[in-house]
Amino acid sequence: MRKEFRYRAAGTLGRGLLGGLLGTARYEISVDESYRALRAAGRPCIYVLWHGRLLPLAHLHRYEGVVVLISRSADGEYITRVVERWGYGVVRGSSSRGGGPALRELVRHARAGRSIAVTPDGPRGPRQKLKPGALVAAQLSGLPVVPVSAGASRAWWFEGWDRFLVPKPWSRIRVAYGAPYEIPREAGPDELEHHARVLESELNRLTAEVDGDGDRR
Repeated sequence: MRKEFRYRAAGTLGRGLLGGLLGTARYEISVDESYRALRAAGRPCIYVLWHGRLLPLAHLHRYEGVVVLISRSADGEYITRVVERWGYGVVRGSSSRGGGPALRELVRHARAGRSIAVTPDGPRGPRQKLKPGALVAAQLSGLPVVPVSAGASRAWWFEGWDRFLVPKPWSRIRVAYGAPYEIPREAGPDELEHHARVLESELNRLTAEVDGDGDRR
């Protein structure tokens, strides 16, 4: 009961405090033209983003009905309680716990026409190294993968494995979306590994772009 009370309190307070904090920020968004066309057509996709950049992107896409993959850890429970209040659907699981059922549930949502979001270096790292789960979901669902990253002109950085970014009040948040990336249905393990390295490189390029003049301490 105490644990549940803490989770509920964290969800309510987190939504209010984080919403108020991020509400003071100014977003500057860079969009690849093919991603713009995908959005204009109303086509769902699979967003991939580094775990440490989750907060500003979760706030930006709130109330869009995106389904997110969150680990079954205690930290994941706190995150779940916040993002559910921002209108996200949540699938619990990770590469280390509940991965198979979570992947099947993600694919079911994707085939039903919902965008999904995955942090492919979570829940334990290594930081900014892409695991292939999101690519398997793309392969099975037929949805394109869209890499996206966010940085802030002024931020707090938490010293965990992911260096979690929390923008400071009235900061400028830069967001960059890459081109949608298709994963062939017939791709084997070696080809999936190749696609993973290509997307990892692109996601790191976008991260360097949004960090260009930001606070990276």
